[in-house]
Amino acid sequence: MDLQKFIETQELSNFPIGLGGCRTMDYFFDSCDYDLMVFDENSSNNQIISFENNLITIHHASLSETNTKKLLQYDKLNIIQDDSWNLKIFLSKISQKRTLLFSDFAKNSLIESLFCCQKTKDGIDNNDVFAACWQKCASYYLADALSSLNNNPSSPSHMLGSLRKFKKNSINNHISSILDTIGIERATPTLLERMLKSTIGFSDLVEKNNHSELIQQKYDFFLKNSMLSDCYFYLGYVNKENFILIKDELNRKQDLIHILKIAFDIESNSNLLSQQAKTIQTSCNDILEIISST
Repeated sequence: MDLQKFIETQELSNFPIGLGGCRTMDYFFDSCDYDLMVFDENSSNNQIISFENNLITIHHASLSETNTKKLLQYDKLNIIQDDSWNLKIFLSKISQKRTLLFSDFAKNSLIESLFCCQKTKDGIDNNDVFAACWQKCASYYLADALSSLNNNPSSPSHMLGSLRKFKKNSINNHISSILDTIGIERATPTLLERMLKSTIGFSDLVEKNNHSELIQQKYDFFLKNSMLSDCYFYLGYVNKENFILIKDELNRKQDLIHILKIAFDIESNSNLLSQQAKTIQTSCNDILEIISST
């Protein structure tokens, strides 16, 4: 694909640009999009655009970025254009503190997971309709943390496969907590089709950026290749990201639970929900204790 032609078509030729994400790795799928990081100092939402039968995600970026999660997304970019060399200098600085960034992101994810566990417990006590959604988020945040502790970028399409391949140690043993609470054992073609429709609907409500086309493309790939568990994990991760985007607005959007029940495939048994939250909470605290003592 001619990325240079796309850049010209989108009138992006004046900005430093790099290619990131799965397409720079050895393990990308045919369904993966092209993650184009455009350093235009613009804070707009991602744009997903179809070009030459491929989907390209434009990430508007800043050379003064300090957010750990975003900095890790910029790690190991393939530079496409950088007349001023400012992007090259920026990426060099990221590379120098790469280990620290992974560690920082892991700790942040563990803290977020613990926060979600507490929201789950409080939600059970207060009959909050979103309690089960918070539990799903807690599990996915733990997955983010374990990926980062293994110096692995957070990539929802590939994360489940990566988690299963990590070497056995005192930290990675907690991967079982994720597998036991996410719900992947429930994945069937019928359920996944229902989850897909609701995930797309939720994405359209929150993001409004054509992400639904990419979600459909990845779903089709997973089903075609009989990767049902990976598909379930991927859809749940997408919903977690969008749920967190509106977490402060939930009181005004109670009706969203109708779409999230299916999109997240949430558990209605409060006893099981409480047990799952406790499992994730225990894992997070154990891992925090391990990494703080090293």
